Amino acid sequence: MNWLQPRSIAACLLSALMAFGAHHASAQTASAPAATGKTELLWLGQAGFRIKSPGGKTIVIDPWLTGGPKTPAPYKTDIAALGKVDLLLVTHAHVDHIGDAPDLAILHKTKLFGPADMVTPLITLGVLPADLGHRFNKTGTVRPLPGIKVTAVQAEHSSLLVWKNPATNKNESHPAGEAVGYIIELENGFKIWHMGDTGLFGDMKFITERYKPDLVLMPIGGNFTMAPDDAAFAARTWIQPKMVIPMHYNSNPLTPGTLAEFQEAMKGSSVKVVPMTEGQSVEF
Repeated sequence: MNWLQPRSIAACLLSALMAFGAHHASAQTASAPAATGKTELLWLGQAGFRIKSPGGKTIVIDPWLTGGPKTPAPYKTDIAALGKVDLLLVTHAHVDHIGDAPDLAILHKTKLFGPADMVTPLITLGVLPADLGHRFNKTGTVRPLPGIKVTAVQAEHSSLLVWKNPATNKNESHPAGEAVGYIIELENGFKIWHMGDTGLFGDMKFITERYKPDLVLMPIGGNFTMAPDDAAFAARTWIQPKMVIPMHYNSNPLTPGTLAEFQEAMKGSSVKVVPMTEGQSVEF
């Protein structure tokens, strides 16, 4: 019998391992989501955005559509016009954020991701089927789609669910946990911080240092959130992202902050302000 020498055995094993590794790497590459495209943001009004990821997925955040005074056509009268929704995020239960999210979840059979104590009453009250809610909280991370990671972070705000009881036809107020923001990391590593509704808080600096967002969607309307001067302070000193899109203004008299005030307060900063109008899309 012609036995192989130890050196020959080692060479055969090494060759086999290299062949397996090459095949495995090729398989991983073939199955990885495409990340060569651009990121597209459509502003739906207030804090609502539709994000199309580099891998072709559609993410919708805080879709106040049918009730939003600034919702662009055709979304105000037809929520299906958004197209297929792959990921649905809600920052808190106030009507101008939760908006049409439960209906979108049911329409597309897509899970609604949100603060745990907001999702629970949606389910127990029968607003949302149990299998369409995903509960998580601040510092919690989920990977809802291949190549996409979402981390819930602090927002300095409140949360209350107003629900019309069909038995009495009267509105009821239900506690809905704590408001959050989201760090959304897309397939190509691009990171978006949707701040939700928030006032100033010192851990904006920590969140920036930990997650390093490229683009921040920042409320500037005042009254319920940061006003333009506070938002500019946060952007200039604590966060200093590459880009910021102001949101949550221009919708009603209770959000009096203006884009012009924010731009004036940002003068001299290296942060690029990307102004948008409702219904406008931008690409990154």
